[in-house]
Amino acid sequence: MTLTDILPSIRQLTALDKIHLLRLLAEELDKSENIFPFQPYKIYYSPTPYNTYGTGKMLMEFVANPK
Repeated sequence: MTLTDILPSIRQLTALDKIHLLRLLAEELDKSENIFPFQPYKIYYSPTPYNTYGTGKMLMEFVANPK
């Protein structure tokens, strides 16, 4: 059975039943292995806009005059 096969049935569910389905699927995913790509307690560094002077001005100019 594929997702396209069951989508019409899912769309007919009530809002409460859809929420229950979401919870059930989330719990099932949580129990499966290797679903979370990050390691617990490990520090992951990601770039931030701090100390990137001029970036805000460039964004404002782009929003005002998109090319």
